[in-house]
Amino acid sequence: MRALPALALAVVTLVATPAWAVLQGATSRDPNGLRRSVVSIESSTGELCSGVVVAPDLVLTAAHCMTDRAAYRVNALNRAFRLQRFNVAALAVHPTFVPGTTPRTQPGIDLAILKLDRPLGPEFLALDPTQAGRIDVGDGVTIAGFGVLTERARRTARTLRQTNLVSLGPIEVANRVLIVVDRSRLAETAGAGACRGDSGGPILAATQTGYLLYGITSWSSGPLRSRQPSACGGLTAVTPIAEHLGWISSSMRSLNGRNGAWTGH
Repeated sequence: MRALPALALAVVTLVATPAWAVLQGATSRDPNGLRRSVVSIESSTGELCSGVVVAPDLVLTAAHCMTDRAAYRVNALNRAFRLQRFNVAALAVHPTFVPGTTPRTQPGIDLAILKLDRPLGPEFLALDPTQAGRIDVGDGVTIAGFGVLTERARRTARTLRQTNLVSLGPIEVANRVLIVVDRSRLAETAGAGACRGDSGGPILAATQTGYLLYGITSWSSGPLRSRQPSACGGLTAVTPIAEHLGWISSSMRSLNGRNGAWTGH
């Protein structure tokens, strides 16, 4: 695999944007699969992100998805894959996060937690962030999100897709993230990965009994050998949640005690 210091240097020169669909991903059609835990997040300004259910009325996502002065809504899929809509009543953003910069140079931890105006209900499954493990080099992971099927096909967004990637390990530019890539392409040429619409979606480890939540998608880039500027098909950058469980747990407790409050940025 590519040496990580060289990979970190290459990231500096790449086009990197918020990971706004799962490129080359398979549509998730199992009613007992990830539709129970993965949701989409839309703002009143038309922006789209993804998120993961971590409690009956709490969703973990990327902080950069929540920077607009806008109203936010969470869309979840019922067993028939029809939308169930929930308003965001409260929000906590990681206190170190600094909005307004490009994703790969963005200081701070790219995490936020949303409190819904009512519980999702028994059809949905919360993934416990306290069960998160660490992702080592060579580990396989699953990513999921509601973004576009290909970078320029914006009308293909809002369908839940998932794919399997492999970890190349951590890098540090302005912040520490983990890099995951298509196992067969290793980010050299275009392959599977996050794209526009996947920011905030989960990075998961598959087990015999279900999925464990390991991280949140922050940004993506084009392949290293791309001749054209691209934000998809190369690197997928992950904020690992095992390193931030203290903030996640305390924010979940705080949001559970608030009604209509907005915290953080």
